[in-house]
Amino acid sequence: MNKDEYQKLVKKHEPQENKVENALIAFLVGGLIGFMAEGIIKILMGIFDLSRVDASTWTCLIIIFGASLFTALGFFDNWMSKAKAGLLLPTTGFAHSISSSALDYKKEGLITGLGANFFKLAGSVILFGILSSFVLVIVKVITLG
Repeated sequence: MNKDEYQKLVKKHEPQENKVENALIAFLVGGLIGFMAEGIIKILMGIFDLSRVDASTWTCLIIIFGASLFTALGFFDNWMSKAKAGLLLPTTGFAHSISSSALDYKKEGLITGLGANFFKLAGSVILFGILSSFVLVIVKVITLG
C-alpha cells in the first residue's frame, strides 16, 4: 500500500463532523453566555448600584473566575467538547487556556512548572492581538491623519 492509497483509506474511515450542527450549538452556547453576562450586569447594577462600566468589569471577572474554577474542577473540558466554539471564543475560552496550562504543569513547581507554562497556550493570542492592534493603529493614523 502506497502513501496515496493509505490517505484515501484514512479519509474513508474518518468520522465526518456536522458543521451546521456545530455552528448552531456554538451560536446558542455563545449567545447563552452573553445572555447570562447581561443578566449578571443587570443584577450588579440593581443590587450594588454600579455603573454599567463597573458592572461590566465585574462581570468579566466573574466569568473568568468561573471558567478557571470549572477548569480546575474538571468540568470545563467536557463542556468544551460539547459546546465547541461557543465556549472557546468568549472570555471563557481564554481563561480556560491559561488555567489548563497552569494545571498541566503544577507538579513541576511554581517557577519551572506553573510560571514557565502559564501562558503557553494563550501567549500566541496575546502576541498576535497586540501586533494586530499596533498595525491597525498605524493604518488608522496613516489614513485618517
